[in-house]
Amino acid sequence: MNSDYVRIFDTTLRDGEQCPGAAMSEDEKVEIALHLAKMQVDIIEAGFPVSSPVQFKAVERIAKVVEGPIICALARSLRPDLEAARSALLPAAKKRIHTFIASSPIHMKHKLGKSPSEVLVMAREAVKMARSFVEDVEFSPEDATRSEWEFLRELVEAVIEEGATTINIPDTVGYTTPAEYGQLFSFLKSKVKGADSVIFSAHCHNDLGLAVANSLSTVLAGGRQIECTINGIGERAGNTAMEEIVMALKTRKDVFGVETKIDSTLITRASYLVKTITGMVVQPNKAIVGANAFAHESGIHQDGVIKNRQTYEIMTPESVGLQSNKMVLGRHSGRAGFKDRVVRLGIEAKETEIEQGYARFLEIADKKKEVFDEDILTLFQSQWQKGAKNQAFELVSFSQETASGKTPKASVTLKVHGDEKSAVSEGDGPVDCIFKALSQATGLTANLSRLVISPVTEGSDALAEASVTLEKDGTRVVGKGDSTDIIEACALAYLNALSRF
Repeated sequence: MNSDYVRIFDTTLRDGEQCPGAAMSEDEKVEIALHLAKMQVDIIEAGFPVSSPVQFKAVERIAKVVEGPIICALARSLRPDLEAARSALLPAAKKRIHTFIASSPIHMKHKLGKSPSEVLVMAREAVKMARSFVEDVEFSPEDATRSEWEFLRELVEAVIEEGATTINIPDTVGYTTPAEYGQLFSFLKSKVKGADSVIFSAHCHNDLGLAVANSLSTVLAGGRQIECTINGIGERAGNTAMEEIVMALKTRKDVFGVETKIDSTLITRASYLVKTITGMVVQPNKAIVGANAFAHESGIHQDGVIKNRQTYEIMTPESVGLQSNKMVLGRHSGRAGFKDRVVRLGIEAKETEIEQGYARFLEIADKKKEVFDEDILTLFQSQWQKGAKNQAFELVSFSQETASGKTPKASVTLKVHGDEKSAVSEGDGPVDCIFKALSQATGLTANLSRLVISPVTEGSDALAEASVTLEKDGTRVVGKGDSTDIIEACALAYLNALSRF
């Protein structure tokens, strides 16, 4: 094993998708998986096949079309889970089953209703079965950081005997600290028989804001796999952020002495892709991919950066796929300049898509003074969504009437499966009335559980992104839309969500 190499295990499509409102369609999962492969991620955890037919089909399709990374499927320590994982992974050239069982006293007693000895037997049997299906088996003792260390040692030793090749030590509830977590890894690596024959992995949650710090502490203790997600999305406060791990290891190689094979110039593209698909907004001050990550407003900082960028920048914007300067394209920009920037941003588009994108770019440029990198990324993402096979409805036109003391009213005209339909509705506000009009025109109603509107760039003329989460008959869908008009962005997002039903 290469001791200078840390494997990146991306679980955006499994753990990341489990956060509220981040459900992805099969096509969206495949799109993200293909980009992760392009980034040279080592392992992609594609999903939890036994949990639903949709999950199974998505894992199976990713296993079939994504080349390069190991494709991994999650399974509890139960026969039906393991068999589902095996079946879903059959098309993959490189495959891994990731099986787990809880190991902490609180989980064993209150969740499983099992004794430590029973858990030990179940873990052994699960890994043995998984190993009969595939050569690459990962085992996780769930809630490891609240488990008794001696039982953890016994459990890990047992699954290594049964053929586990990777041992993941998850901080399932974000409870541990960097020093404590590093000590646990050192303990297991020194005390477990067969530890030198497996890879030890970290999987951290961010409940105390320590996920990245905890993961990095395991590298110093000999851990050589880190499980993470794009933008740090995941249950509760999220998971370890892949972009932060990759850039920390790259920027501070003098401290960690290891490297990954991730192409960091594709990080920004990945962040925008996941943000747009899930509707999970990235906070402006988020490390690496936040809008302010490379922004300088203080006069002292600006002066320093002008003289020497290293005075206030420990990494370059270019290293994560940003241009050093904001894009300054406007209504007078030509196709050549537009196409050049599309290529520089790493957007893989056909000539017809570039032409369509350029037409949309001119529409945006007529409404705002400057068009930025973020706008270009957003318009292409929006364009691909509109071309997806599940877009059943198209907004032709809309109008609104709002005034103080009067009930807001909206009228809409749509193409519904090719036929034009119109509707008029009143509501409690401009968004409410247009949503009601769209429901009337489409004949579909659903419960609105979440609406997020965020500017793509700065300024009152900024392109706005809207994300709508709808629930109907136990199914949750997320729709996205963008426009310089926030009401139109909301309408497009609502329509996109309705199309998914």
